Amino acid sequence: MDGGGPPGSVSRARLPRVRLFVAVRPPDEVLDVLAGLQRVERQGVRWTTRDQWHVTLRFLGEVEDPAPVAAALDGATLAACSAEAGPRVAVLGRNVVVPVAGVEALAAGVIDATGGFGVPAERRRFRGHLTMARVSRGRTGGLVGEPIDVRFPVDDVLLVRSHLGAGGARYEDVHVRRLG
Repeated sequence: MDGGGPPGSVSRARLPRVRLFVAVRPPDEVLDVLAGLQRVERQGVRWTTRDQWHVTLRFLGEVEDPAPVAAALDGATLAACSAEAGPRVAVLGRNVVVPVAGVEALAAGVIDATGGFGVPAERRRFRGHLTMARVSRGRTGGLVGEPIDVRFPVDDVLLVRSHLGAGGARYEDVHVRRLG
């Protein structure tokens, strides 16, 4: 069945939309440090997995086609930087997080480059972080405060597709933008 256009074409309304965000993924040695953090099992705490650990620079939400977003990232002036995770595990909203500093200018550049795509960029101040767990209200006792102090180079940004499911989100890298 076609979409009413030329033979064999598909209507734009029928193309699946994809859920996207732009992120930085720390190198394996940093992920190893994060994996060593205390992970207390308790009701109301859902820990994220190693393959989900990243710093979101911009959430785009549902987008029809990732190709123009990738092109916008490729055309943007974005510079490599150094990120610093720490100094302690903290709470941000209903999330247990590791704060990440040093990527603020990179996030601003990504927001500028991708401003015409997806949901409007949040107006609040950017707070870089890696989400370690999602928690129910009042369930964070004993999960925060653990010290962490690691630095890592940020040499690329990723355009990532998020596949939501019962077992949690699964992420797929759609495009890698190397930084100079």
